[in-house]
Amino acid sequence: MNRLIILGVVLVAALYVVFSSIYVVNEREQAIVMRFGQITDVKKDPGIYFKIPTNVVDSVQIIEDRLLRYDMSNMTVQVAGGQFYQVDAFVTYRISDPRLFRERALGELRTAESRIATRFNDALRSVYGRREFNAALSEERPAMMREARDLIRAEVDDIGIDIVDVRVLRTDLTQQVSAQTFERMKAERLAEAALLRARGQEAAQTLRAVADRQAVEIIAASRRDSEILRGEGEAARSTVFAEAYTKDPEFFEFYRSMQSYRTALGATGTTMVLSPDSEFFRYFTGAGSGTPPVAAAPAADATAPAPAANDNAAAPAAAATTGQ
Repeated sequence: MNRLIILGVVLVAALYVVFSSIYVVNEREQAIVMRFGQITDVKKDPGIYFKIPTNVVDSVQIIEDRLLRYDMSNMTVQVAGGQFYQVDAFVTYRISDPRLFRERALGELRTAESRIATRFNDALRSVYGRREFNAALSEERPAMMREARDLIRAEVDDIGIDIVDVRVLRTDLTQQVSAQTFERMKAERLAEAALLRARGQEAAQTLRAVADRQAVEIIAASRRDSEILRGEGEAARSTVFAEAYTKDPEFFEFYRSMQSYRTALGATGTTMVLSPDSEFFRYFTGAGSGTPPVAAAPAADATAPAPAANDNAAAPAAAATTGQ
C-alpha cells in the first residue's frame, strides 16, 4: 500500500515536471522567457518549447503577435478656423519588440494603450489644427491619416510597438458649431436664392419689354396696313361711284337723294325746319329733271327730320361733288 502511494506521488511529480517544462506558442502569439524576472529568451515562431520546470526559476509570458486595434470616440479637436469638431478614429498596431514591450510597459496592453491614447489624441489635434475642416472631407484626408500615424509611431516606438495605420471614422460638427454652420449655410442659400430671383425678375422684365415693343410694332404695322387697305377701298369706292355717275348722272342723283331721304327722314326723332322749295326736297316737288313729283307732300312741313351727319345724308350738291 505504501509502495502504491509513493508510486502515485512520484508519477504526479513527474507529470508536473514534464508539463511545467513545456509551453506552446501558436501563430498569433509571442513568448517571453524570464529567469528570476530577467528576460532570457523571446520566442516568435510557433511551436512547442521547453524550459526549466515550474515557474519558480523560469516563467513564460505570452503576448499578442497579431494586429491590435485601439478606438477613440467623440474626441473634440479644433481646426485652423477656430471651430471645434468631434472625431471618431482608431489606430492599428503590433507589438514588434517583445523585449522592449516587457521592459517599458511591463508586457501589459492596458499600459501600452494608455500611452497610445495620449499620443493619438495629441497627433490628431496637431493634424487637424493645421488645416481647415474641409480638409478631412477632401482628397487630403489620406495624407492627414499618414501624418498622424507617423507622429504616433515616433512616440511609441520606444516601448516596442509599431503603429501600422490610423483611420478616421467620423468627423462631425459639435452641436454649437453645427447650429452656426446651419445658419451660415441658410444665409448663403437665401442670398443665392435672392440673387437668382433678382436675375429672373431682370430677365422677365427684359422679355416683357421686348414683347411690349414687338406688340407695339405689330399693332402699328397692322394699323398702317389697315389704313392702306381702307384708303385703297375708299379709292375703289370712289372709282365705282364715279363710273356709276358717268353712266347715268340723273339716276345717280335720284338714287343718292332717295338714300338721303331714308337716312334723314327715318324714325330718328330729329326735327328740321326747312323751306318747302329747298333744294333738298326737289324730288318731292317734281323739280328733278322731268321726274314726276313724289306723292309724299307732307315733306314741306316746317318740321322735318334733320339729315344725318354722314356722306349719304349730304345735300344734292354734295352728292354731285362726290360723283365728280
